[in-house]
Amino acid sequence: MAFPPALTGINHIAPAPRRVRGLLAGSVLFDTARAVYVWEAPHYPRYYVPRADVDMRLLTPDGVPVSTPQGEAQNHHIAAGGVIRHAAARLILNSEFDALRDRVRFEWGKLDHWFEEDEEIFVHPRSPYVRVDALRARRTVRVELDGIVLAQSSSPVMVFETGLPARSYVDFADVRFEHLVASRTRTECPYKGRTTGYWSVAIDGTVYADLAWTYSFPTRQLSPIAGLIAFLDEKVDVFVDGVAQPRPRTHMS
Repeated sequence: MAFPPALTGINHIAPAPRRVRGLLAGSVLFDTARAVYVWEAPHYPRYYVPRADVDMRLLTPDGVPVSTPQGEAQNHHIAAGGVIRHAAARLILNSEFDALRDRVRFEWGKLDHWFEEDEEIFVHPRSPYVRVDALRARRTVRVELDGIVLAQSSSPVMVFETGLPARSYVDFADVRFEHLVASRTRTECPYKGRTTGYWSVAIDGTVYADLAWTYSFPTRQLSPIAGLIAFLDEKVDVFVDGVAQPRPRTHMS
């Protein structure tokens, strides 16, 4: 399946012209408009924050130096509001990249909240080189598993995201819920927000876990998918206008 590839390589660095904040237990760990994006992997960046914009009173070095592809660094614990997160931050002490020296890289999942300006963001920063479009389409999409039709729609919303295969979202009324079983799984996406529902598929006594999901309150940029359902194309058979689609290898929600 053809789709646009990611354009950035490892250790690509770019300015992040937006205010970025990180919170733990109600304390603001950093508040900066001078962060930089750093691509530790090709598909998405991380934020590196100037030390001067970090409340270093909340950080304690662990005493063990570490060598990273971004430079020589020191891991730090964070203590805020009675909460301690070990190895939650990394201060770059020396680097071949001038832009990274004396910057702090925070472990995403060890903070409670991240904000770009006044909007909460999830999982990782949104790449400035990624475009995500949700487009209404007059194409017939049919989803099957083991020959059983799970959904069929002639008015899907197609989501196109740079570096990933297209995903179809369909109305609840177009889904055969007799084959679906509600799941407690929830996931987050930096571009779409937090899922509000997941379903497994049950066919002839076999349960296929977490093959469908919905965003009842997606980010405003992806508002066309609100209340629609998508299926995990990697694990089901999808037909678009009668043509079988190859199963993509990339898993995203």
